[in-house]
Amino acid sequence: MAPPTPRAAVAIFAHNEERRIAACLASLPLEREDIAFHLLVNGSTDRTAALAKPVAEKHPSLRVHELQPGGKARTWNRFVHEILADPLPEMIVFMDGDAAIAPGSFDALALALNEQPKALAIAGMPLNGRSHLHYQALLRRDGGLFGDLYALRGDFVRLIREAGHRLPVDLVGDDGLVAAWAATDLRKDENWDRNRLGHADAAGFYCEPVNIVSPRTLRVQYKRMISYAVRHFQGRIVSRIMGDTGPSGLPERLSSLYMDWLPTFSPRSGPVNALFDRLALRRMAKARDAEQDRVAKS
Repeated sequence: MAPPTPRAAVAIFAHNEERRIAACLASLPLEREDIAFHLLVNGSTDRTAALAKPVAEKHPSLRVHELQPGGKARTWNRFVHEILADPLPEMIVFMDGDAAIAPGSFDALALALNEQPKALAIAGMPLNGRSHLHYQALLRRDGGLFGDLYALRGDFVRLIREAGHRLPVDLVGDDGLVAAWAATDLRKDENWDRNRLGHADAAGFYCEPVNIVSPRTLRVQYKRMISYAVRHFQGRIVSRIMGDTGPSGLPERLSSLYMDWLPTFSPRSGPVNALFDRLALRRMAKARDAEQDRVAKS
């Protein structure tokens, strides 16, 4: 007898996650036949895929995809538009390969979609970290998504595919823009409806705690803070587009708009914000120059 058609698909984004991928996969119910797991090893240069393949050999529900070039937004597009096969399952879950998922989370996400019929997206909850209770409260009050764990209704993903909407490939963080797509039902920001963003209290994820005495952790956190600052500036661009035209106005690369936008940006106040904002603006200036070179050569 053929296995049943999966009722859920799970995208696991992994870029150089050899340290955490075993714990991530061990937290997943890979024995279930009603869930299809896709490990998206993108742009990796380490042993992430090599460590995952023996797990996939034992669990037919898990497929390992080695994708080049990398980048989460680019990989999100490939998963939604190319890897996901028709007919789409009832629920598509997106998660990060450095997160461990709490038991019962996938059923909790599915139950939340069933109990919150207006919701197009459901957020999983952060379960550790110094500010996790604060972030839980924000999700319950204001809505939103964490890229570590969220679910989209299958019918909503079908609409994204039919409309051809894609994340800009250089976008930092998929969760903010995907949340906006869900809250507006793929329209302009004036159509924002908080009820389209749900949450599941019984679904959650654990991230690796920050160890302030670890040089490796400090390096990772340093790079992360720069990325957060880039995300801040990109968010201003994306918000304008979503307000003016909606998803149809998003470019393939946000860097194609940096020539006009960078002169309007300045670092925020405060020593920490100012430092990382300056580093972010420097990175964005390099991306602007690279984009201009790319266009000139095309």
